[in-house]
Amino acid sequence: QVQLVESGGGLVQAGGSLRLSCAASGRTLRPNTMAWFRQPPGKEREREFVAAISWSGSMTTYADSVKGRFTISRDNAKNTVFLQMNNLKPEDTAVYYCTRRTTPWGPSKNTQDYDYWGQGTQVTVSS
Repeated sequence: QVQLVESGGGLVQAGGSLRLSCAASGRTLRPNTMAWFRQPPGKEREREFVAAISWSGSMTTYADSVKGRFTISRDNAKNTVFLQMNNLKPEDTAVYYCTRRTTPWGPSKNTQDYDYWGQGTQVTVSS
């Protein structure tokens, strides 16, 4: 089993920045793809893809809505993945979830393709 714990969420003004972290524990040695999804308020059944990063960290992909503003990275020695969010907008308000797929590079926008999920961290951007 793998446990994922997100942190770093909070309240920020539009144009501000936040850095989310996701710490993994348990059976973390298998190569994996890490990703961030988010669930906006009022959309309890809809988690939208934000970004993904390969096991090596050399490959990343982003949703068009965050491209150029968000950066995903990882530190495998610390079993941690990060999401640096700059120039935040009110429409970025959501619960952000960290997730893992047990394949070295398998970015997917389908939540069912991922094996483990964190509990989420709230990000609120005020206008």
